[in-house]
Amino acid sequence: MNVLSVVNWPKWDGMLEILVLAVALYYVMLFFHGTRGASVLSGFVLALFALLIITEVFTLATLNWIISRLSVYLAIAFVIIFQPEVRRALAQLGTQRMFASPKDRQDLVEQVVKAVHLLAAQKIGALIALERDIGLRGIQETGVRLDSQLSAELLATLFFPHTPLHDGGAILRENRIAAAGCVFPLSQRSEISRSLGTRHRAAIGLSEESDAVVVVVSEETGTISVAYRGRLIRGLDEQRLQRILTGILRRMARRSRLSRAQGELDLTPEGLARAEARSHNAEAGRGEGA
Repeated sequence: MNVLSVVNWPKWDGMLEILVLAVALYYVMLFFHGTRGASVLSGFVLALFALLIITEVFTLATLNWIISRLSVYLAIAFVIIFQPEVRRALAQLGTQRMFASPKDRQDLVEQVVKAVHLLAAQKIGALIALERDIGLRGIQETGVRLDSQLSAELLATLFFPHTPLHDGGAILRENRIAAAGCVFPLSQRSEISRSLGTRHRAAIGLSEESDAVVVVVSEETGTISVAYRGRLIRGLDEQRLQRILTGILRRMARRSRLSRAQGELDLTPEGLARAEARSHNAEAGRGEGA
C-alpha cells in the first residue's frame, strides 16, 4: 500500500495557514535572534514543549488539562516577559528609515567621531544617542530641547564638566542635536558587569527599549563604547567607531527587504563584524575611486 495515498493532505486553505504560520514563526525567531530575549524565548519554548511531551507519554491527564486551560494565560505571560521586544516591534511598524542621503550619514558619523575623540582624549564622560526608526521624544522631554545644527565642537562642549547639561545624555536626530541633559532608562539586567557605571547602564537600557545607537565615553578611563540592541561593544578606537556607526546606519538600497531585515537583526559578534567589514570595504572602495 502506498503510504502517500493514505495521508490526509491539507487543502489549499490549510496550506495557506501553514505558510502564514511558518512565515510568522520565522520572523519571530529572526527578531529575537541575537537579542537578550533569545535565551529566554528558547527556554520558554523548550520548557513548554517538554511539558507537553511528558503529559502525552505518561498520560498525565490532569496536567495536560491544566496546560491546555493555561494557553490564554501563557500568551499574556509571553507579552509580559518580552515586553521590551514586543514594544520595539510594534514601534517599528510603518516607520520610515532616516538618513536617506549617504552624505548626511557620513557627516553625522564624522562629527560624532570627532567629538568623541576630543572627549576621550581628556577623559570627559559622554552619552550620545543617535535616533533611528523609533522616536525618542519621550526621552527628549526629560532634558532640554536644543534643535541645533550638529557640530563636533558643540556636541563636545555639552559634556564639559560644570556645565548645566554635562551630566545627562544627548539625542541626535538626523544631523541635528535634538536635546541634551536627557535621562536615559537604566538597564535592569543582572548579568551586566558591576564594573560598568551609570552611563554604560543607561546606554544599554536605551538600546534595549529602542533601535538607537548609543555612544559612551568613560569618565574614568576615556574608553569609547557603543551600545546597540542591548549589546555593548567596548574599547573602540576612532577608526573602528566610525566603521561600526557607518555599518549600522547604512541603508543598503539594493538589498531585498528580507536580507535587509536579517542584517538589521543580526546582533551576534559575527553579524556586527560583517557590518563593520562592509563599512570598511566601502570606505576602501571610495578611497580607490578617488
